[in-house]
Formats: sequence, structure tokens, C-alpha cells
Amino acid sequence: MKPEDRAKVAAAIKAAEAKTDGEISTIVAASSDSYGDVVFVAAALVALLPLAVSAAWPGVLESGAKLLTGGWEEPTLRFMLTLLTIETACLFLIAWAVFRIAAIRTVLTPAAIETRRVRRRALMLFRTGTEQRTLSKTGVLLYLSLAEHRAEIVADAAIHSRAPQEAWGEAMAALIAALKDNRPGDGIAAAVERIGAVLAEHFPYTGSDPNELPDRLIEL
Repeated sequence: MKPEDRAKVAAAIKAAEAKTDGEISTIVAASSDSYGDVVFVAAALVALLPLAVSAAWPGVLESGAKLLTGGWEEPTLRFMLTLLTIETACLFLIAWAVFRIAAIRTVLTPAAIETRRVRRRALMLFRTGTEQRTLSKTGVLLYLSLAEHRAEIVADAAIHSRAPQEAWGEAMAALIAALKDNRPGDGIAAAVERIGAVLAEHFPYTGSDPNELPDRLIEL
């Protein structure tokens, strides 16, 4: 994020919290997970190709083994199994290295898995960084995960009881619209403004609730 984006978000948080006893936290993460399990499974499936080919067409393995022996003698079963093991291991290592590339890993990862991982990370960050630090339990987290192009809004139970999840629709729409134009700072600031409006409606400013969360954008 650029310095001007951080400044926009900080100003938006201060302006929003001036009208409510609620607390707003904003976090941007490069990614919500390494997706190592997805890479491993995909590489393992590729590594199974030699086994599948050998099972379907046994002659392919034998022909390959004969080429390696120069064709002067029939390859032994041990030699062919060793060759098959080496092929499987090499394919796995190559596929694992290729699938670890961020762009390829993103294509391989199902959207449902990305959604669950982003949600899980948002909840974890909310519980450790927002929920545990507001005595009045009136905190809201706006979480943006860049690699997955996904965002989450998580609110404390006290807020959720008065403002259902649908109340954050305008905030999410404003964020997504700006992100499509490659304006993350504007999008987060606009979302914070709308979150503040919801909080001001249900938890108006009384002056009795201290400012317990940093009024700035947190980058992970």
C-alpha cells in the first residue's frame, strides 16, 4: 500500500469513530494461507501419471527400460520398478516446484477453499487483535486478502445482534468497486465510512468509550 493510501484509511477511521463508540480495525494481508496442501495434492496427482500409464499400457514401461539398457537384453522387473519409482519421484518434485509459483497456485486452488481460508484468517485476526482488545465488545474488522481478491467484515457479538451481516453490504460493495479500479486505499476508506455509519446508528458516540484500537491500516 502507498503512503497516501495509509493516510486515507487512517483519516477515514478517525472520522468514522468520532461518531460512534464502536472501534474499527483494518487489516490488509498479502495472502491468507500458503495453500501448501493444495500444492502437495496437485503434485501427487501429477506424480501418479507414470503409474497410471504403466497400468494401462505395460508395454510403455518395458519399451522405455529397453531403451535405457540399449536393447541388448530384457530389462528385469526390479529395473523396471526402479525406473518407475524414479519417474514418479522426479515428476512430483518438478510439479511441486512449478505449482508453488503464486500465479499457478492461485489457478489450482478452488474458489471455495480460498473463501474458507480467508474467512478463517479474518476470524483468527479478529479474535486476537480486535475482540480481545475492546472492553465494550463493539469492534469491527475489515480484512482484505490481496492474493485471493477477497474481503471479510467481522463484528463483535454486541454489534452483530443489532446490525446483521447484511448491514455491511454497502461497505463491501464500495470496497470491491474501488479494488476493480486498482484503488485499494479509496476502497478501504469508503468501506470504513459506511461501516462507521452503521456503528453510529446503533452505537452513537457517548464519549465514555476509550479509543482502544490503532486508527491506522495494518499490513501483514
